[in-house]
Amino acid sequence: MKILIVDDHPIVRAGLHRLLGVEPQWEIAEAASGQEAVAAFREESPQLVILDLNLPGISGLELLGRLRIANPKVPILVVSMYDNPVYVARVLDAGARGFVSKNAPPEQILEATRRVAAGRSYIDAETAQELALGHHRASPSLNDLSPRDLEILRLLADGGSLTEIARAIGVSYKTVANRCSQLKAKLATPRMADLIRLAVACGFGRGEPELLAVARSDGRRERGA
Repeated sequence: MKILIVDDHPIVRAGLHRLLGVEPQWEIAEAASGQEAVAAFREESPQLVILDLNLPGISGLELLGRLRIANPKVPILVVSMYDNPVYVARVLDAGARGFVSKNAPPEQILEATRRVAAGRSYIDAETAQELALGHHRASPSLNDLSPRDLEILRLLADGGSLTEIARAIGVSYKTVANRCSQLKAKLATPRMADLIRLAVACGFGRGEPELLAVARSDGRRERGA
C-alpha cells in the first residue's frame, strides 16, 4: 500500500515516515504543501493519505475536498494539533475517514493509520464521545462556515495578523479583512478582539499572551483599510 504524507514540517514528515516504517508493506510518499499534494496524488496514486490541516497556500480542509473530488475511494486520515470537536466534525463532514491528534502517542497514530488503511474509521474515544453528545454544536453557526472561514479563525486564534493570514492562505489583505467582517456579522462578534476571543474559546489556536494586542492592532488596521 502506498501512503502519501502531507505536512509542511520536514521533522513531522520524517517522524511519521519512521513510525509507519514498522509496516514493511507500506510505501511512503511525501508532500510539503497543498500544491505538492495534488501533484503527488495524481502521480503516485496513493491508497491512503495522511493529511495535516495547517498547510501553506491551499488549506488542509480545501485540499481534503479536492482530493475527495479527484478520487473519493482513497481514504484520508487527518493528523492535526487542532483537535477541538468543531474542527473534527467539519473534517469528518468533508469526507475524512479518521482523525487523530498530533499530541497522541505514536502507538495511537499508528493504530489510526492501520484502521483507516483497512477501510475502517478512526476517532479517539474522548473526541468520539464529545461528538456523540453533540458538544460541537454548542455554537451551531460555526458548523455553517466554509473551510476558508475556519482556516482564518484558526490563524487568528494563533495570533496571526491580517497581513500574515493573507500571506499564509495566498490572498490579498483586503480579501482577508472583508472575510473577517463577514465572520463578525455571522458570529455576532462586533469587534475583531471579540472574533479572536471566540476562535480561542472554540479551541482553534494556542491562545498566545499577545493575542489581545494583535486583536487591537488588527482592529485599527481593518477600520483604516
